[in-house]
Amino acid sequence: MAFRDGPFENLKVPLAWTAAVVVIVGIVGAVMLLLGDSRGQSTPEGYGPARAGFEAGAAPVGGALSAPVRWTGNAVDYVKGYFFAVSENRRLRQQVVELSAWRDDALALKNLNGRYEQMLGVKTEPPVPMVTGLAITDARGPFARSRLLNIGAAKGVRVGNPVLSEHGLVGRIMGASSGHSRMLLLTDVASRTPVLVERTDARAMLTGDGSGSPRMDYVRGAGSIQEGDRILTSGDGGGFPRGLPIGIAAKGVDGSWRVKLFSDRSAIDYVRVLLFQDFSQLADQNALNAPPLASLAAAPPPTPAQAAVIQDVATRRAAAAAATAERVRAANAAPPPAPVATPVAATTAPASTTTRPAAARPTTPQPRPAASRPIAPAPVQPAATPEAEPTPAGAAE
Repeated sequence: MAFRDGPFENLKVPLAWTAAVVVIVGIVGAVMLLLGDSRGQSTPEGYGPARAGFEAGAAPVGGALSAPVRWTGNAVDYVKGYFFAVSENRRLRQQVVELSAWRDDALALKNLNGRYEQMLGVKTEPPVPMVTGLAITDARGPFARSRLLNIGAAKGVRVGNPVLSEHGLVGRIMGASSGHSRMLLLTDVASRTPVLVERTDARAMLTGDGSGSPRMDYVRGAGSIQEGDRILTSGDGGGFPRGLPIGIAAKGVDGSWRVKLFSDRSAIDYVRVLLFQDFSQLADQNALNAPPLASLAAAPPPTPAQAAVIQDVATRRAAAAAATAERVRAANAAPPPAPVATPVAATTAPASTTTRPAAARPTTPQPRPAASRPIAPAPVQPAATPEAEPTPAGAAE
């Protein structure tokens, strides 16, 4: 049955109007979608209800339709890997060989960077300038232990400077040229280092004897050292700063105290030389030589109340000093006292009278003349002999 044979055979649709209606409906739908698609907003309200519903229904449908595509791709990759396994193995083996060299270099650089970081963390208190160098040769013998460094006097290295590794004290500089220097290790027989026990502050002398653990001599105090005590430099003699770590105390097989050096934990190749000469470089000489009262120049002016108190105290002191000076002048200007003659008792007296002995008479002490004014001796005159006065009998008793 054809379309024209049906009930709509007489229906005529104008093509122009139909096309116009379709275009208008499409434009309206596009405008609605544009207005409802607010991508600048991050909230779900920015999407229209129609769009949100479409996406909610299309998401599981899209996931179901994409599953066969993923399965097909995985199957193709599996088949391809199976047929090309030999060539893939060859390529991977070549990469492993190339990466092995890079792995070794990376491990070496990691180890070197770790040691550099530890060396940079070595600090002294107070801080002392340091230079970093490399031990290039090793001189060994039955008793000699020394190293040659690639830094010298051109960088400030001097004889006697302490040498540190990233773990602790290694030795000291025994000779220096322009570009190289020789380091004497703590284990050399010529090495002598003043040390102390951190726990008890007991002093000792670390003596090298050619072995890996130097010996501690002249330990002061009974029971001042025990197994495991940390040994540090004491700074006695001014050759080393105080407090540089050296090692751990341990009992030797011969019964003597020895030190397990911290520097034995790794190879002694990268070292730092302390540019230390004496303790005078650790203090500010200008601050030590400043006058004691230099800080008084910056003192604030006194308040009126403080100024009044200061003036009152100064006035009282001046008045007291003037009064003392006046008393001294008056004492010096006073004439010396005249000497008093002592009467002498007569040799003859009446029987009815009694005389008092001269020794029993009280005498008044003569005042001494002032020391500032010499007094000429007065002329001695003959004393008159007065007659003894009669005294009543009751008075004589």
